[in-house]
Parts: sequence; structure tokens; C-alpha cells
Amino acid sequence: MTQRKGFRFSTYEAPDQTPFDKLFEIFQELITHTSGDVEEALDWLRELDKEYALTDEDYTIDDFIEDLKAKGYIREEFEDGGGEGQGAPGQGDLSITAKMERVIRKRALEQIFGKLKRSGSGSHRTGKSGQGDEHTGDFREYRYGDALEQISMTESLKNAQVNHGMDGFSLTEDDLVVEDTHHKAQMSTVLMIDISHSMILYGEDRITPAKKVAMALAELITTRYPKDTLDILVFGNDAWPIPLKDIPYLKVGPYHTNTVAGLQLAMDILRRKRNTNKQIFMITDGKPSCIRLPDGNYYKNSVGLDDYIVEKCYTMARQARKLHIPITTFMIAQDPYLMRFVRHFTETNKGKAFFTGLEDLGEMIFEDYEQNRRKRLK
Repeated sequence: MTQRKGFRFSTYEAPDQTPFDKLFEIFQELITHTSGDVEEALDWLRELDKEYALTDEDYTIDDFIEDLKAKGYIREEFEDGGGEGQGAPGQGDLSITAKMERVIRKRALEQIFGKLKRSGSGSHRTGKSGQGDEHTGDFREYRYGDALEQISMTESLKNAQVNHGMDGFSLTEDDLVVEDTHHKAQMSTVLMIDISHSMILYGEDRITPAKKVAMALAELITTRYPKDTLDILVFGNDAWPIPLKDIPYLKVGPYHTNTVAGLQLAMDILRRKRNTNKQIFMITDGKPSCIRLPDGNYYKNSVGLDDYIVEKCYTMARQARKLHIPITTFMIAQDPYLMRFVRHFTETNKGKAFFTGLEDLGEMIFEDYEQNRRKRLK
């Protein structure tokens, strides 16, 4: 077994759990660290079992693997399109299923946004009343253009009886009463994740917390705010969108940091959204060090802050400001010169910036997501 770096484990004392549940908690953490590599996660689980005696003769790691298959968390894939009956047992490649991907996202949500209470409707009030879709309990007179379903027949009939008496009952437009409603607004968010090499530089794993935040935010929006939209993109030398299901498998590459490409793609995505409320979240730990030139070649400079690249970043910040798209930057670095750059970038955009360690990243993203909604939707 090859030596691996970057994982740090401590003694785990689980509450009253079944053998499967105890191992499943650890497996979920390992599968996030290994970017969805089941075999590597199981190798680590076996090593932990040797060190901490997680299993016994009554329930082994092999039993756990079979339970993972039976419960639909992993599947065994065979070459040449073969099925379970066309290869020797245990000879297929193991991979996680869509069910397991969802479990990982829910776990990330609980870890990072554990204090959150889910709302019933999954939408937010704007604070403005009118022809919306959330009832306020208040009533007003009917106005031309009000939808028929907004008319409160009970209150309208009461008005008719008061205004015209019981004899010769009649109902006129002046008797109609409408139940007031709040507008419900939507937010379109693009989450940018830095996958440049510096996300694992010097043996520090920064991509795993970033992935957890992305998964938690995705689960938050899809469950609590289903009317919102979330697009996810990654950026290194270039930028490209990824589907939600690919987040657990994210790995860093031998990339520089093309922040401009990420911002360009994020704004292109948001221009196509009909929602009036739009924002960008950017998680990064490094300075911008790469840009694509008009001729298609790359200009790269990892030494200090390159004036040409930095100015292109400021230009993107100004463009986003003109489009009323605030950029919230979560910088996982505290180098003074990088902090100065981010502050200037944020001032140019009129957005927000947080300089954070890895432990507080998720909480701050949640707080800012809520604050942005309250600020922009009220």
C-alpha cells in the first residue's frame, strides 16, 4: 500500500450505533477525502480498523462492504459491460452511487449548517406586499388587475351584507376584499471553487473543506430554497461548470489560478438567469496567477502579484458591479499582500470579503448567504 499524506485522524468514539452505522460514519468522511475513490477509502478504513479495532469477528470490513452494496451506497462495475453474473465476485471496480452522493451532501449540510432549521415552503419573503404568493393575514380593497384567487370570499360577503343588507342581496366590486400577500423573490447564485495546485500545497488539504461547503450549500438551496438556483464552477488555468453530482469527485490539478476566467463564466451564467437577485461566491486560497490571452495562449506568473493579471481582475469586478452582481470572496489565506489585493477587488465590486481559516469557512458562507438575501430581497 502506497504512503499517503494529508489525512489526520483521532480516536473516534461513536454513540450507541450498529457496527454498520459506526463504520458508515467514518466511510462518509473518507470518501470525501478520497474524492469518491471507494477502493482508496476502503484501504484507509482497513488501516484504521487495524489501529483502532473498529470491527471484530462478528462483523468485518468485508461484511461492511457487502452491506454497502446491499443498501445501494456502492456498486460493482465489471469490464465489457458484464454484470454480477459475468465476473468473479469482488473483481469489479467499486464506485459510489447517486444515493451515496446525496448522503454525502446531507452530511455536509448537517456538519456545516447544523444549526439551521428548515422552513416549510423553501422561499423567502421580500418584505414587500402586493400580488405575491405568501399570505400575510391582512386585507385590502380590490384593485383592478388583482387575481381572482386573491379575493377573500368570506370577507367580501361580509362587506356585501353590511353595505346592502340581507334583503335583495347583491355583491358589487366595491364589496370585494383581497387578502394581501408578500412577494417571494428568487436568488441565483454561482459558486466558484478554486482547484489550483495550491489547494493541496505544503501538505495542507484545503480542497476537502471547499468541497464540503459546496455540497452543503447545494443541499441547503435545493432543500430549503428550492426556488433559488445554484450553479457551480471550478477554475484553474481555465474555468468550467460542473454538475452537482460531480462535487464529491473534485480533485485539484497542476493548475495556476485564472480568477478572470472563473468570473467571466460566472457572469455569463448569471446573465441568462431571469432572477433579478444574483450573486457570486468565490472560494480560493491563492492569488490570481494566470490569464488567457486573446491569441489563446496563457500568460502565467506565480511570483508575487502580476500587475497585468490583477488589473484584469479589477476590470471583472467593475463589470459585475455594473450588472448588480455582488461578489463575496472567501480567501483561505492571510498573506498581507493577498489581503490587500482582495480588499481592493472587493471595494471595486462593492461586494464582501472574508479572510478565514478552514474551520469557519462553512459558517461564514451560510451567514453571508442569508445576509445577502435579507439585504437584497427586503
